[in-house]
Amino acid sequence: MSLAKVFITRRLPTELEQLYAIASGTARSAIASVEVWPERQPPPYEVLLAKAQNVDGFLCLLTDKIDRQLIENSSLKVISQMAVGYDNIDIAAATAQKIPVGHTPGVLTDATADLTWALLMAAARRVVEADQFTRAGLWQTWEPDLLLGPNVAGATLGIIGLGRIGQGVARRAHGFDMKILYTNRHQSDSELEKTLNVEFVPLETLLRKSDFITIHTPASDDTYHLISDRQFALMKSSAILINTARGSIIDQDALYHALSQNQIAAAALDVTEPEPIPKDSPLLTLDNLIITPHIGSASRQTRSKMATIAIANLIAGLKGDRLPYCVNPQVYD
Repeated sequence: MSLAKVFITRRLPTELEQLYAIASGTARSAIASVEVWPERQPPPYEVLLAKAQNVDGFLCLLTDKIDRQLIENSSLKVISQMAVGYDNIDIAAATAQKIPVGHTPGVLTDATADLTWALLMAAARRVVEADQFTRAGLWQTWEPDLLLGPNVAGATLGIIGLGRIGQGVARRAHGFDMKILYTNRHQSDSELEKTLNVEFVPLETLLRKSDFITIHTPASDDTYHLISDRQFALMKSSAILINTARGSIIDQDALYHALSQNQIAAAALDVTEPEPIPKDSPLLTLDNLIITPHIGSASRQTRSKMATIAIANLIAGLKGDRLPYCVNPQVYD
């Protein structure tokens, strides 16, 4: 009996040993032959399209376009994504072809909430500016008005999207005695609100009242450019905006205008539209903006857990078993 074939779209941090083990075991124990894309950049779409026609499984990332054309012309039995989100995959097309799609939920909550908090603190206390100021040799003495920023303790935090990561941020905010507002597509149950000590308000109210605003909602048609000119006009001039969700949720032209005109005080982004951000983007000229390269889940422990789950989903799909974490369980109906 011939081995299944697997294509992995990027080298994984530490778990390739597991994959090589399932590929190079004895004839009786081996599951699949594994090919790993060796480059730092994602494989071009044409490569994905060609590979999909000749392999049984994909282990892919958010940067890989897995669309209807690819899916309908593939021999895939399973698609395993090493991410929580899956907006790069046409789930409807995969479901129609009875291809289960796996993802890695739950494991990156704390890592992303940690980064959100790091960005919030860095933007508030102007850490990146201060580092650049010092490295440029501009630090001459202690000055009463040098690089002033707002207090975080006691401020009002607005959370857009109270899912797992939003809840994690809320828990961190309690240590700073913050008043916490949130908005969601649906109001959370009263027990969760009581546990987190958060108050549900409409988006417009949250934008008007919050000193810090952090985004934790999925990318969708409803959230595309959710934050644009009108929303920036509602914010305090001292407001600081954080986005560790998806770049498409913020209209970046509107963000540039708001920051360059001091309509809001600062922003910090771990995600942009597109990714990576173009080198000629005007956002890169702003001192009151921090941008990190989509590192929300980039702790060693978290990435290791993500890879482990992605591999488990992949192996289950190759064996014809139910995926442990399946986006489209209706394929099993």
